[in-house]
Amino acid sequence: MNDPIRLCDANLSQINAAVPQYDRSELTGGILHFGLGNFHRAHQAVYLDQLMNTGEGHDFAIVGAGVMPTDARMREVLLAQDCLFTVVEQTADTAEARVIGAMTDHLPAADAQAIIAKLADPAIRIASLTITEGGYFIDANTGHFDVTHPAIVHDGNNPDVPRTVFGMLVAGLAARRRDGRQPFTVMCCDNIPHNGVVTREAVIETARLSDPELAEWIAANVAFPNGMVDRITPATSDRERAMIRSEFGIADETPVFAEDFIQWVLEDNFPAGRPALEKVGVQFVPDVTPYEMMKIRILNGGHAILAYAAGLLDIQYVHEAMQEPLVSDFLEKVETSEVIPVVPPVPETDLSAYFAKVKERCANPKIADTVRRLCLDGSNRQPKFIIPTIRDRLARDLPVDGLALECALWCRYCAGTTDGGAVIAPNDPSWDRLTRVAQEARHDPAQWLAMADIYGDTGTDPRLIEPFAKWLGMLWEQGAEATLRTYIEG
Repeated sequence: MNDPIRLCDANLSQINAAVPQYDRSELTGGILHFGLGNFHRAHQAVYLDQLMNTGEGHDFAIVGAGVMPTDARMREVLLAQDCLFTVVEQTADTAEARVIGAMTDHLPAADAQAIIAKLADPAIRIASLTITEGGYFIDANTGHFDVTHPAIVHDGNNPDVPRTVFGMLVAGLAARRRDGRQPFTVMCCDNIPHNGVVTREAVIETARLSDPELAEWIAANVAFPNGMVDRITPATSDRERAMIRSEFGIADETPVFAEDFIQWVLEDNFPAGRPALEKVGVQFVPDVTPYEMMKIRILNGGHAILAYAAGLLDIQYVHEAMQEPLVSDFLEKVETSEVIPVVPPVPETDLSAYFAKVKERCANPKIADTVRRLCLDGSNRQPKFIIPTIRDRLARDLPVDGLALECALWCRYCAGTTDGGAVIAPNDPSWDRLTRVAQEARHDPAQWLAMADIYGDTGTDPRLIEPFAKWLGMLWEQGAEATLRTYIEG
C-alpha cells in the first residue's frame, strides 16, 4: 500500500476524494468563527464549501478563532494543513470523504487583540459561534446570562483585554462603532433554544458592564438571528485518524467523521450581507422556534433518554444501545407517550416521521457515536432538553412517569458506577457536586431535584418528586434492567 498523502494545498490533485473545485487563493475572509470543533467543521464549513463549489460565496471564507487554551493544538494542526480538513460522511453501508477548503486562517486563542482587530475589519460581516451549550454563562435558575461570573466580571472591568468570546465580540463591535463601520451579524450555531436571543443577551449585558451606551447601540443595531443546527459528529480519536489513512489514503491529523444527515434552519436577518446558503440546502424561515423545539426535545431529549439507561447497562456505543430492546423500547415509549404529544406543530413536518429518522440515525453503526458523549454535561443539557418538556406536561396536568425515570437514570449514573460495578469517569463540569448529591439522593431522593440551578421550581413539584423517588429506589434496589422492564411493561 502506498504511503498516505499529506493533506495540504500542494497535494490536493493527488488526493483520492472530493476536493475543493475553486481556487482557494482567491478566497477572502467574511466570517470569523469561534470554536473550530468537529460540529462546526462538519456543518457550517461543509455548507460553505458546497456553495463555494458552485462559484459563489468566495468572499465569505471562514477565519477561525480559538476559544480555549487547548485550541492551540487544533490551530497548529490546521495551519500545517493549509486549513484543510476531511469530512467523512457515513451511512450504514457507505462512507464518502470530501476535503473542505472553506477556511483560510486560524487565529490563536491567546491573542485577543488579533481577534478583535479581525472583528473590526469591515470584510468580516458575520461572527459565528460554536462554543458548546455550557459556554454561554446561563444561570439555569433564572434562564438568563450570569453577569456575576468571574470571567464576565473580568471583561466588564477590562474591556480592552477581554478573555471571553463575548468580551471579544463587544470589543470588536466597539471598534466598528468608533470607526463608523456597519456592525457584523452575530450568528450562534450552538444547540440552544433561541440561540440568537441567548447570544444577544450575553453580548449586550457584557457590554453594559463597561459601557452602557455601547450596549444600547448593540441592542439597536446588531442582528442575532436564531438558528437550528443538526448533525451527529462524534469526537475524533486515533481510530478515525487511522481510518482516514487506511481507507482513503489521506494523512489528516484532524478529520471529522459524521452521519450523512445534515440540517440547518436559520432566520434571515443579516443586515451586513450573507452567503446564498439557500442554494445548498439551508432553510431560511421567519421564525425558527418550531424547528428548534422539535429538534431539541425529540432528538436531543431522545439522546438523554437512551444515554443514561445505556450507560448504566455498560453499553459503549449508541448503535449498540439501539440494538438493546430495553433501551430502544424505553426511548420509543417515552418519546411517543410523553415528549412528542407536547411538541407544537412544525410547518410541513410530520413529527412521527421525524422521530423515525432520529431512530435510524442513532442506529447507524458507522458513526460509532459513544454513549459517554451523549451522557456528557448533563447539568447544562438537562435544563434545555428534558426539563422544559416536564414543565410543559405538568402545566397541563399530564403524567411524567417516563421523564421522571430519565431523571432517575441520570441521577443514578452520576453516582459514579454502572450496574456492572464499573467506575464512571467524570463526565460533567460539575461532576464532583453531582456525584455527592446523587449519593445523598439514594437515601433522600428529593435532594437531587432540589438542585434549583438545574431543575428550578419544577424540582419541587410532588408530581415529579413521587415518580422520581419510586424509580430511583428501584434502580438502586433492582438495577436498570429490571427497572426499565417494569416501566416498559407498564
